[in-house]
Amino acid sequence: MADAGYDLSELKRRMQGALAALKQDLSGLRTGRASAHLLDPIQVEAYGAQMPLNQVATVSVPEARLLSVQVWDRSMTQAVEKAITAANLGLNPQTEGQTIRLRIPELNEERRKELVKLAHKYGENAKVAVRHVRRDGLDTIKKLEKDHDIGQDDHERMSGEIQKATDQMISEIDQTLGAKEKEILTV
Repeated sequence: MADAGYDLSELKRRMQGALAALKQDLSGLRTGRASAHLLDPIQVEAYGAQMPLNQVATVSVPEARLLSVQVWDRSMTQAVEKAITAANLGLNPQTEGQTIRLRIPELNEERRKELVKLAHKYGENAKVAVRHVRRDGLDTIKKLEKDHDIGQDDHERMSGEIQKATDQMISEIDQTLGAKEKEILTV
């Protein structure tokens, strides 16, 4: 039996990539608590290029509702402050020398609901990505059967494996989304 082109572990790895991307997206959603990951998506104009904030500064959480951004190069402080403001996260930077402090305001009910909707949108994108991987896998085994590299029994077994991996990943996405939703809605 030659399973040339069919690699279940590769399909699972690609599905895990969709989950990892979802977790990255969700880490940027603001809850009522400070999180250093909140600033991960921010890009700073530095030295003639766009750079992630974490490559020009250290982000720490000294208090539950405060972020501290320690800029390494004094000349970059204003660019970092500008990038934080432009990110439209609803944070008001207060600069003291090379340190930028960001107070995390309480979320109102309306904002919480918006964040939950956004989290669900991210979750749906992750599910679509997983389904694309499933489709790729199913296309591969259809081609293998058409080329007579595998029989119908192998096709059905492999299809079942792919569907099982897909269902498991969708379940993990739902669990991750549920945890984030609970975190956002918890006052």
